[in-house]
Amino acid sequence: MSGKKGNSLFMYIVSLLLAAGLILTGCASGNGSTTEIKTTNTDKQSGKQKENVVKIGYQKNGPLVILKGLGTLEKRLEPEGYKVEWKEFTSGPALMEALNGGSINFGRTGDSPPIFAQAANTPFVYVAAGKSKFKGSGILVHKDSRIKSLADLKGKKIGFAKGSSAHYLLVKGLEKAGISYGDIQPSFLQPGDARVAFEQGNIDAWAIWDPFTADTEIHSNARLLKDGEGLTTDRDFFLANTEFEKNNSELIDIMIDEIQKSAEWANSHHDELVAMLSPLLKIDEKSLLKSAQRRDYGLDQLTKQIISEQQEIADTYVELGIIPKKINVMDVVDQERMAKE
Repeated sequence: MSGKKGNSLFMYIVSLLLAAGLILTGCASGNGSTTEIKTTNTDKQSGKQKENVVKIGYQKNGPLVILKGLGTLEKRLEPEGYKVEWKEFTSGPALMEALNGGSINFGRTGDSPPIFAQAANTPFVYVAAGKSKFKGSGILVHKDSRIKSLADLKGKKIGFAKGSSAHYLLVKGLEKAGISYGDIQPSFLQPGDARVAFEQGNIDAWAIWDPFTADTEIHSNARLLKDGEGLTTDRDFFLANTEFEKNNSELIDIMIDEIQKSAEWANSHHDELVAMLSPLLKIDEKSLLKSAQRRDYGLDQLTKQIISEQQEIADTYVELGIIPKKINVMDVVDQERMAKE
């Protein structure tokens, strides 16, 4: 056999073997989905099995910190193959930005941050509402202040976090007293900075929420001029990234169920609750107990009335020029989770 013929025969045999290998590989792939699942759930570079992770944004003063502290969500999701990654935020607007950027899948804020986020086209949906907590939110003044009524706020310098639930509460308080928003001196401050400004007398009043309200009443010579009753329902809202919600409806059901269970625990275990929160918030137990006693933790199913409350907040911000355009809150509500009315 000549060299050329030998080489040709060798190449022919190799070609047959390669073709047979491809056919066998195709058959093995077609026998079931096991291979596909492993490939999908494996990091191609490291070859290690990937873990499913749900990323939750929380604030230390919000109800999700209770769920985190109890550790019950992790236990519930472990058999489902999920791990929980918690990310802390100092404010609702920052949490909404993370939801927009995809660094978290799920989170909770007060009533105003989702409205600003929707106006900025953030992809999210409302999945549940918290119970009203207006008793612990309000406008604080110094005990010896000459401010005795909402009407006395005219011309005063008032601290609050821009785009927060306290922002709306203040707007409604001024409206109730017949005062224009332009008749006050707004001072946009996050809670920590506002507390310092209040104690130093750099602001005349402070619109804020619990547990900061209670802590300031007890330790900073403050008087609650007006709580949120008749001004706002001041609800928490639980929100999910739009794409995450589309693909993880059952997972969100589990999360909502565990949030409700942790809320029920909080309502019936005030002593344990304040012991858990005190080191986290660096607020004494007396203040936290005062806060817990005037709040009912828990969830409400989304209803037309609750969405109407949100729409009123959004419309108010449009009228004041605080957000640039009119929005329809119902556009970003998970319709499958709305109460059947």
